[in-house]
Amino acid sequence: MGHEASGVVHAIGPAVTTLQPGDPVAIEPGRACRLCSRCKLGKYNLCPQMEFAASPPNHGALSKYFKIPADCCYKIPKSVGKPFGLDEAVLVEPLSVAVHAVRQVGVQPGDKVVVFGAGTIGLLCAAVAREYGASMITAVDTSRDRLDFAHSFVPNGRLAFSTAIPTKSLSPEDNAQCLRGLHRNEHITKTDVVGFDVAVEATGAETCIQMGIHALRVGGSFVQTGLWQRNVSFPISTVSENEINVKGCFRYGPGDYKMALELAFTRKIELKSLITKIVPFEKTVEAWETAKRRQGIKTLIRGVGFAIEGENDHEATQYRPEYM
Repeated sequence: MGHEASGVVHAIGPAVTTLQPGDPVAIEPGRACRLCSRCKLGKYNLCPQMEFAASPPNHGALSKYFKIPADCCYKIPKSVGKPFGLDEAVLVEPLSVAVHAVRQVGVQPGDKVVVFGAGTIGLLCAAVAREYGASMITAVDTSRDRLDFAHSFVPNGRLAFSTAIPTKSLSPEDNAQCLRGLHRNEHITKTDVVGFDVAVEATGAETCIQMGIHALRVGGSFVQTGLWQRNVSFPISTVSENEINVKGCFRYGPGDYKMALELAFTRKIELKSLITKIVPFEKTVEAWETAKRRQGIKTLIRGVGFAIEGENDHEATQYRPEYM
């Protein structure tokens, strides 16, 4: 199990020159073949021979030792100010997914963005969209607790931020109409185009996918980031009639990991606030059960053999990042 990972280099091969034992690293968990047409075109995330951690038959990073090519290890720079620990480095992986999604859909300064899902990926997509210049972001989820957390995680001084819970009794199209009305104001005339410029779907739920398409303005852009159902009912007529640009998003590609680490290390996106708790390897099942109950945002598992400070596993602040 496990594909979101960080660690300390234990040993290197004879040809490795960029890393040394003892270096702390964020780990990109996929090994592409580097030879196929997708890899040669710079689309290594679509490599048909990809060996991705925890994707059968490949074992994951939830182990004492994990072998990966050196260029999949991103050395964590030394911080002059607030330390950047291995606990935060774990979350560079989902942040890379968010970077890839935002780059795929082409968020630009001034865009109005709606994000479906306020879990880890949705929150990070909203934060990355903010850094790419979005002027307004609306987060949509069924959990009030997660939306309340989003209010503390996403906004900054210049961003117009709002949240919404869909009404169960309304159709996806009617709920989308409600969302479109969130940024109506006295300056918008009846002839103006109302709707979001960009929709980021991070749940995979059919109703959210439909809402996302209907919430867009004419000519808007949609990116599917969440994966759940293999097949869904899709409003293809709306896509065609409104010339909606639809993009897929699968993991991350060239430059996404580096960008994610830069955003995190420079504190433009604070990853530590996403960590609900950290448990030792021996309590791995507890971490899974916490996630299953949708408690908090991220529960981390500390690797085998690493020391833990304190008796209370529920306080992430009691763990020394360098022991992660």
